[in-house]
Amino acid sequence: MTPAFTRILALDLGKRRIGLAISDPLGITAQGLPNLVRTRIRTDLDVLEQLIREREVGMILLGNPINMRGTEGRQSVWVREFAESLEKRTRLPVKLWDERLTSVEAGRVLRSSGISIEKRAAAVDRLSAVILLQSYLDSL
Repeated sequence: MTPAFTRILALDLGKRRIGLAISDPLGITAQGLPNLVRTRIRTDLDVLEQLIREREVGMILLGNPINMRGTEGRQSVWVREFAESLEKRTRLPVKLWDERLTSVEAGRVLRSSGISIEKRAAAVDRLSAVILLQSYLDSL
């Protein structure tokens, strides 16, 4: 029997790390998960697929790095390609969500918290994924 509600997994895709956040089963709140340190695309997809199974994920939200003018650049093309690979691999819907300013907001929050620069670099990806997911959940 499948659960009545499934979780949403949010990804803040970077070249070196993927920030991760997951919703509660009711889709109300976002919680950060440990970052995924990237290796190869195949390995990254393996790890994400395992996480998706373990956490009963029903949808994936992927931050789309739209530029400030509202148009897509090279990064958006790269994110779309990753989204297609992820969707094909997991057979789950992957939704792109405007991530403008999520990293800026995450950095501001972390700076104001007094966290050290070393810890801030690792935390910004996770917090960006949380902000991304919470903005999507709030829009529903």
